[in-house]
Amino acid sequence: MTQTSHATHDALSAYIDGELVPDRAHETAEHLSTCAQCSADYEAMVETIAALHSQLERYTAPDVLRARVRAAVATTPSESDETQSARARQHSGFTGHGSRTRWARATAVAAAVVVSAGLGSGITVLTVARERNEPAIATEVLASHLRSLMPDHLTDVRSSDQHNVKPWFNGRLDYSPAVPRLDDKGFPLVGGRVDYVGGRPVAVVVYGRRQHMINVFSWPTTSRDSPLAANAANGYNMLHWRSGGSERWVVSDLNAAELKAFAVLLM
Repeated sequence: MTQTSHATHDALSAYIDGELVPDRAHETAEHLSTCAQCSADYEAMVETIAALHSQLERYTAPDVLRARVRAAVATTPSESDETQSARARQHSGFTGHGSRTRWARATAVAAAVVVSAGLGSGITVLTVARERNEPAIATEVLASHLRSLMPDHLTDVRSSDQHNVKPWFNGRLDYSPAVPRLDDKGFPLVGGRVDYVGGRPVAVVVYGRRQHMINVFSWPTTSRDSPLAANAANGYNMLHWRSGGSERWVVSDLNAAELKAFAVLLM
């Protein structure tokens, strides 16, 4: 394994979680498009996370637990308090490590959550949804498109019949993606697959245009509608919009004018 492969492998978890800075995320995406071993490791990690998301039950925390957690966090010393305490210890001759203080603080909050959950009825699973900005999502979408161009990565179900592709998603996702048939418009349906973007499994419907492949990513969203927006990266055109509770990204090396014409057919 090369040094680049080692670095990519170490960064996979942060890459999947959208925690890498844009330049580092772009380097990781490019390496994944050329390294079969790292791509396989990435897919294995994504499949594991997707399985956990789809099989673990999620419960809404009762109001009493929410109040207890907020109270526990509110009574935990702030960073400024810790800084003042650290200065006092330095003046008294005691030199402690800031990381230990931060760890103690995190442990205290975690303990408070566990105790509060224990006081409530039943078992409660708390989840924190981190918002991901559009540039991070764009990086993940482009990386997925690049991987799809590798042999045997384009589709999980290959068919030009929408009545084969659309039902295939049943049971694999918690929503049903739109799969219009656009052969008469010059964009034949190629198939579909399940991918992973923004911390969740998403639908990808694949179309063709001459020798070009077009990936259409879609997933439910509670964000407000947004108009069609375009950008380009590394020779690939990307379109993005939100409407009717659905978010869509369209990616291809097809020229911008034809890709926009295609996107309009989906809107």
